[in-house]
Amino acid sequence: MKPAPFEYHRAHDLADALRLLDAGSDEVEHKVIAGGQTLVPLMAMRLTRPALLIDLNRVTELDGIEKTGDALRIGAMTRQRSVEASDLVQSDLPLMTKALAHVGHVQTRNRGTVGGSLVHGDASAEIPLVAVVLGARLNIVSHEGARVIEAGDFYEGPMMTAIAENEILTSVDFPLGAGRVGTSFQEVAPRHGDFALVSAAVQVMLDDNGNCSAARIGVGGCGLTPLRLAASEAALVAGDVDDAIAGNIDAAVAAVDAAIDPEDTPQASTAYRRRIAPELVRRALEEAIAEATT
Repeated sequence: MKPAPFEYHRAHDLADALRLLDAGSDEVEHKVIAGGQTLVPLMAMRLTRPALLIDLNRVTELDGIEKTGDALRIGAMTRQRSVEASDLVQSDLPLMTKALAHVGHVQTRNRGTVGGSLVHGDASAEIPLVAVVLGARLNIVSHEGARVIEAGDFYEGPMMTAIAENEILTSVDFPLGAGRVGTSFQEVAPRHGDFALVSAAVQVMLDDNGNCSAARIGVGGCGLTPLRLAASEAALVAGDVDDAIAGNIDAAVAAVDAAIDPEDTPQASTAYRRRIAPELVRRALEEAIAEATT
């Protein structure tokens, strides 16, 4: 199929894009396009029919990676491949680097943007899961002003987010871990590059005595939105990293089932997802703890 007819405008800057976006309405939909890895196929299948596409590719102020105090800020228009190859991200935000290795293929990541994946809001997507697990802060603007939304509050349902029709995501602040940090991203998919059936993201932080001072654990593909597992985190932060940690991991894994609510889909049953999710969390915890202790 081909897209329904639409008009196209290449925005010169953020103000230009916001002006055009604000001119849309319920009857005349205006949408921004970044990498187009999701929007273009949806348009081709006529699942969305915007009257105007606003191209953000020349809005350079939305691109880039920088350290801002206790966070790493990634511009919404930053290509996924640029983030994956960034030395700064690899050193300060290793969980993102590991997650991006599972996103599509290199050709996909060359065009896809961080902001595009976040706003699309797929519950099985890797970047939204990392944002929720790490407690990222999403910076959003409209002609009315700016606001910040926590990633955990941004996702409201399957591909439903808290961003308004006249708003644009400009950047995302990912808090940085302190102390000895270990991370892991695990995923099961039909083939490499396919949508994840189940995924798990973990970041642990150890203090100078080897105690687990903080843990961030989450799963994708097991609910209507990416899930952060608070009960599993609490179970892990209960002792030091010695022989007792095995019991803490067991307790964290045991808490997974009550926290997820997977659906039956043609790709994977509820029972399958319930069986796989705890195992992926276990693997991720073991790998992250081993990394933090070396």
